[in-house]
Amino acid sequence: MILSYEEMELILPELILVLGIILSILLPNVGDAKMRLPLTRMRIPIFIGGTRFKLTADPRLPGRMTVAIFSLAFLFSFLEIKSASGTIGDVIEVTQFTRLMSFIFYGALLLACIATTYRMPAKVTARAPKDSDSEARSNALISALMDNRRQVDFYILMMMVGLGMSLMAMSTNLFFMFVSIELASLAAYILVAFHKEEATGGEAGAKYFIVGSVASATGIYGMSLVYLWAGDLDFDTLSNSWSSMDSLDPLAVIGVGLMLVAFGFKVSAAPFHLAAPDAYAGSSSPVAGVLATASKAMGFVALFRVLIQITMPEEGDAFWYVLLAIIAIITMTWGNLAALTSRNPKRMLAYSSVAHAGYMLAAIAAVGSGLGSSEANEMVLIAIVFHLTILVLFKLGAFLVLSMLEIEGRSHQLKDLHGLASRDPMMAGSMFIFMLALAGVPPLSGFLSKLLMINGIVNISAGTGSSSADAILPWAESVDPVFWLAIAIVINSALSLFYYLRICLVMFFEEPESSKPLRSAYFLRNSIIVLTFLTVFFGIGSGAEYLLGLVTDAVSTM
Repeated sequence: MILSYEEMELILPELILVLGIILSILLPNVGDAKMRLPLTRMRIPIFIGGTRFKLTADPRLPGRMTVAIFSLAFLFSFLEIKSASGTIGDVIEVTQFTRLMSFIFYGALLLACIATTYRMPAKVTARAPKDSDSEARSNALISALMDNRRQVDFYILMMMVGLGMSLMAMSTNLFFMFVSIELASLAAYILVAFHKEEATGGEAGAKYFIVGSVASATGIYGMSLVYLWAGDLDFDTLSNSWSSMDSLDPLAVIGVGLMLVAFGFKVSAAPFHLAAPDAYAGSSSPVAGVLATASKAMGFVALFRVLIQITMPEEGDAFWYVLLAIIAIITMTWGNLAALTSRNPKRMLAYSSVAHAGYMLAAIAAVGSGLGSSEANEMVLIAIVFHLTILVLFKLGAFLVLSMLEIEGRSHQLKDLHGLASRDPMMAGSMFIFMLALAGVPPLSGFLSKLLMINGIVNISAGTGSSSADAILPWAESVDPVFWLAIAIVINSALSLFYYLRICLVMFFEEPESSKPLRSAYFLRNSIIVLTFLTVFFGIGSGAEYLLGLVTDAVSTM
């Protein structure tokens, strides 16, 4: 299929990524190779192979090029948020919502790539060890050579993750959505295990791949059952078929249920979250940050498509409402309790990510209760998308601070954060802001997103229950059980304060093992400072109003 100019303009960020992948494969192999024409002595340049040119032989080229590619994709996604509208073929639809999602994906991946240029640096001066080098020096030289050789692999995988996520958000067909999810997921599995020289990397990658593969197979089997039921996989057709059912068809219900297993793994919902803490702890901090933000947003978009767009009844309870509400409460409680006992900062943030998934699942369950008006339901969806948007700021920001520690071989133990305020007050202050935002402390953006979710759930549930004069707590029966989802979010948010403040406590009141300041890492440090500012800016005043306006317009097109 040949794309028209208008269609190419619609998917310009994705075309930029495809171009980036192609260039990443070709450019590092460009050299002075020549080919002799048959039966002649004439040699013509073919440029692929031979001795590479100075520019193409530079190991820093893939990282710089990928940062530039993601910057362009990020910029064009932002510019198209207000104006994007159109379809391509029968499987892609570009709207304000899909462009907002790609804006989130590309932003998270851009920040991760910037951090990786320091976490896995490319060194032009790297050389092979000599016999006279010490063992420690030889190991350092070999590590530098390994980092140089795998630059291209890492950044191609990052661009594949971004391409898969963006195509998933734009999909209008269930099969195309699953293919896009798997494109992003398969690349993510490799990224988790990418640092295989570390003891935890290979194990984390293997666990994540096995559990993820089983979840994906379960979801695809569910999709096949849905196809047997409806005879089509287009979202519009599936939605019409679902709404026209007089009673629930077992084949459709089982199919959707199996797909929820796959999506539950993507968003780290209990009990499908068990591989997530190992994956976060075993991967590099930038990759873990992508899993906690962009990958989670991808999973929730998939949930929106299936639960809201296809199976949501016009009136009455959705069949998945009670089950999802139970899963939400278990997920947020399990995540917070597990984080309380963790001594590994990345594992702690992984369980925190599980808890946040529970908060958003509770909000989706409230929508599925069928009690709210369309305005109340839209308010809850706006709160979820707003939370996914600002989560990139403080969740990924926290992982970027850990990346600063990883540069010097730390961040795997809580003691590595000891005394960070005396070593680097700016980074400790940023981490402090990020922890408070994750806990939902006002006036930060994390507080606003939780407040919007709680307010939406209360609006859906208030006044819908029955009262009883004989009840011990009659006020508790004046609202529907949906109200208790809001209470669960409040209680778990209070519980999470303990482990977020524990990180703050050790940064400011414990003695550091080393008084040496953190590396400058200019671009990474400035990225963290910008995220800190935006975490505050989008929590109050005009900043919050502007972002909420973008999210509201985007959700209206979902």
